[in-house]
Amino acid sequence: MKRREPLTLEMTPLIDVVFILIIFFIVTSIFKKEELALILNLPASDAQKLDIEEEQITIELSEEQIAFRGEEVTLELLEDALKKITDKTRTIIVRIDEEVIYKRIVLVLDILQKNGLHNLALVTIKDE
Repeated sequence: MKRREPLTLEMTPLIDVVFILIIFFIVTSIFKKEELALILNLPASDAQKLDIEEEQITIELSEEQIAFRGEEVTLELLEDALKKITDKTRTIIVRIDEEVIYKRIVLVLDILQKNGLHNLALVTIKDE
């Protein structure tokens, strides 16, 4: 009488399939990018980098446009959005194009001050 060998499962093809699936998911996953709406030419500075860990509130200002959290808005909509912020100690990241006139910057800073948002971080590029 012949003895049967026990059935075994080949692990090599299973491991290959798992690695292929892992590579597929890594390649097709979407990584979170900064929510930036405007293309700005930032001024240069020697200031140190500031690490901000909480969810960011970003305001972008160009010569003709304003963006809040990655969406283009008007000054009135910006003011309405800033009124809804309850935590007045949160850092507001402000990105301003170097060609923007001073009067336009003052308008945005006045809106921030009116809403009690004083914790600002102005973004620049590294001066070489």
